[in-house]
Amino acid sequence: MGRFTSKKEAFVNITGSWQTIFNQKKETEKYIAKGIFKQTNNKVTGTFRTTTGDYRYLEGIVDGDSLKLSTFDGAHAFLFTAKVNDSIMNGFFYSGNHWKEPFTATLNNSYELPNENNLTYIKKGYESFDFSFPDTRGRIFSLSDPEFENKIIILQIMGTWCPNCLDESKFLVNYLKDNPNKNIQIISLAFEVAKTRKIAYQRINRLKERLKINYPVLLAQFGNLADKKLAQKKLPMLNHILSYPTTIFIDNKGKVRKIHTGFNGPATGKKYEDFKIDFENFINLLISENEEL
Repeated sequence: MGRFTSKKEAFVNITGSWQTIFNQKKETEKYIAKGIFKQTNNKVTGTFRTTTGDYRYLEGIVDGDSLKLSTFDGAHAFLFTAKVNDSIMNGFFYSGNHWKEPFTATLNNSYELPNENNLTYIKKGYESFDFSFPDTRGRIFSLSDPEFENKIIILQIMGTWCPNCLDESKFLVNYLKDNPNKNIQIISLAFEVAKTRKIAYQRINRLKERLKINYPVLLAQFGNLADKKLAQKKLPMLNHILSYPTTIFIDNKGKVRKIHTGFNGPATGKKYEDFKIDFENFINLLISENEEL
């Protein structure tokens, strides 16, 4: 039995791409998204992509003119409900039992989100990228440490609470497993929603054990909120931190070559497959430059 029961035949078919705005009436809280759905009879699968990532695999039904979609990964529960009329849907997004926000969407198969490689950049006046943060044993790591010299660095800004970060971390772990290379170094900077440093360390260690992460995961910030403005102060060379995760690619000379905002996971289908190809091609480019030295 599915997670929802339909009582009526579907009056509409939502297959396609949907130009979406969440919290449209709240200027400081609104954000854009792209709904990507496939419908067969009453059954619907797909996801919403935003500039910061996606809402994982969504599954549900169209019951008459009513849409219901949900997902649960063991830690995060999402529910989307909407009324669909011709090429317009109006509804609400629920996260757990504490968050509700409205959204409206228009069928638009040519709609695309802004390029995720152009949203975050290094500010003028900064020649290099560096930091000093501890791992869970208290050792302070800096990008200028000798062990990182002449290496290609993949620097992940993340949090253990963040579902898109979890998806990206799985991808990075698998990439290293399938492509071992002593000249590639992944480092994660964790911005934790945790009241104490001890709790933050525990959550980092739990994630490392769960995903079998064998690269450094450093604690950059802890507190009650994963405040992006406060996080940006920890990394003042960035124009902003728009999303968890944000991934920074640094070549063997210490130059930032690309910054990728957000992560579109397996639920986004072709977008995810395109990302994997672009990721591998870009890393191969950096490797080839390194081998030419």
